[in-house]
Amino acid sequence: MIYGWLFLLGLTVGSFLNVVIFRLRFGDSPFRGRSYCDHCHKKIPWYDNIPLLSFVLLGGKCRNCQKKISAAYPAIEFLVGLEFVWVYWLLTTNFNFFGQVEGFYSLGLLAYWLILFSGLIAMAVYDLKYMIIPDEILWPVTLVAFLRLFFSHQWQVVPAGLVSSAFLGALYLITRGRGMGLGDVKLAFLMGLVLGWPLVALAYFVAFLTGAAAGVILIITGKKKLKSKIAFGPFLILGTIIAKLWGLNIIKWYIGFL
Repeated sequence: MIYGWLFLLGLTVGSFLNVVIFRLRFGDSPFRGRSYCDHCHKKIPWYDNIPLLSFVLLGGKCRNCQKKISAAYPAIEFLVGLEFVWVYWLLTTNFNFFGQVEGFYSLGLLAYWLILFSGLIAMAVYDLKYMIIPDEILWPVTLVAFLRLFFSHQWQVVPAGLVSSAFLGALYLITRGRGMGLGDVKLAFLMGLVLGWPLVALAYFVAFLTGAAAGVILIITGKKKLKSKIAFGPFLILGTIIAKLWGLNIIKWYIGFL
């Protein structure tokens, strides 16, 4: 029952993130007015705006203009719905959730990870579509990560965030912005706050490795040219998620392998 409600809540949050991603691009407030069609710009009635379900019932088309609705919308809703269930499952395997001792801390921890992962998903999608990481999403998530330090007292991650940002900042200056964007530099600070040392180093290793592999595949398949730009933010975010969830095990395996 809890998983079901969390999945529905995740679908709703995913639907809101779709609005945020779309409206930020055109300078609109995500809190102003109802959603509207990308093509005919007619406002969408509530019964056509039910997360995931409406897309299926409408056959993936706008009721008014019959133009196709991007499959990215239901995909993001479904992904965030799964994320809500997944994060809750991960936390419940580590301690007695909602127990008398943990209580409000458990709720706060759940909210923190849901906000963090949802924000990372939104930034990855936005960067893939528009080649930019929006401050409107990045800074609130960074603030949440910083405020958590008042409860976790793991202040050693702050230097890790500064060094992480300085590292990508140096690459940005060396390549004159061609190999790295300012959004990536700011995202690097969030990575340090979330991961600390040495996990942030592992996140970079994963990001550069997967980014290079994706670039080679895109060039071989003819979808990109050698000098084409590729959004690096999604790979940084992928590296962050992998390092946070499995980083310690990967490092232990690597040390044992050596």
